[in-house]
Amino acid sequence: MRRRTLLGAAALAALATGAFAQDDKTKVGFIYVGPVGDGGWSYEHNQGRLAVEEHFGDKVETVYQESVPEGADAERVMTQMALSGADLIFTTSFGYMDPTMNVAAKFPDVKFEHATGYKTAENVSNYSARFYEGRAVQGLIAGRMTKSNKIGYIASFPIPEVIRGINAAYLAAKKVNPDVEFNVVWAFTWFDPAKEADAAKALIEQGADVVLQHTDSTAPQAAAAEAGNVITFGQASDMGEYAPMPRVSSIIDNWAPYYIDRVQAVMDGTWESKSTWDGIAPGMVEIGEISDAVPADVKAEALALKDAIASGETHPFTGPINKQDGSAWLVEGETADDGTLAGMDFYVEGLSGDIPN
Repeated sequence: MRRRTLLGAAALAALATGAFAQDDKTKVGFIYVGPVGDGGWSYEHNQGRLAVEEHFGDKVETVYQESVPEGADAERVMTQMALSGADLIFTTSFGYMDPTMNVAAKFPDVKFEHATGYKTAENVSNYSARFYEGRAVQGLIAGRMTKSNKIGYIASFPIPEVIRGINAAYLAAKKVNPDVEFNVVWAFTWFDPAKEADAAKALIEQGADVVLQHTDSTAPQAAAAEAGNVITFGQASDMGEYAPMPRVSSIIDNWAPYYIDRVQAVMDGTWESKSTWDGIAPGMVEIGEISDAVPADVKAEALALKDAIASGETHPFTGPINKQDGSAWLVEGETADDGTLAGMDFYVEGLSGDIPN
């Protein structure tokens, strides 16, 4: 926590009597790209904030701003939080990266944590989850359960995080079902229920009986429920209100342990800039309950894959794997390095369509 200097006898007396007890609180801010009630990405980050409050009690004060667009608005909100006395600010969307760096440069005494980005500074850390590990488990279930062999994927923005997820899901589905085809629709939004619903309906009309998503609302689940005989997967949160059908499982982002750890570091004066990228093994990526709509043997196979990824026995990107154009990428038994995964800008062989610029 930043030190606050009190001047004068009156101030010293106030400190002695506890009148400045409020100042002893560590103030932690959170900025969300969607509403806290989105049922997905922002909801889970807010659950992490609530966990911080529960863990630290009156030692912390948390504040948040929801539905903050990426860009100039984000920079304004971050600046206001810093000016209001925040000791630590979590900025929880990829598009907040440059605004975070800009504001952090102006407030060197404030600590910043940026989610899913790659830039750091003396007072800026970044953190993300290996979502692609969960996508592989989803891909296995999708490949086993599709009857049309057509799987739809609603993608948000063409950044490495999203491309990794598409590739991981496809490879896992293809491994258990060589006839499977993926159709990717780019929504160019993180949270827009109308766009997400339209994308899901378009995929279903094209024959997809499985829809995966890297967008944050439950609109695709609702569209699938209306269509019938289509399965979906929760994104970032359980979305269990749509279980056992169409939502048959989910990826759950568990941010609470990380948030508690980083707040504690600020309190202890041990906070340092670092990059964190955790997955299933540390618990940052969880696999939501696999519903009874999934056959028992498929459920067992999916859980076995989850355990193998957690133990390090299996890596979702293990060769032989070629790039979409047929050029070699990973040879037999070779696994992808983190640097390539972090900057992934290509589809693997078998996926159709282009990645937008």
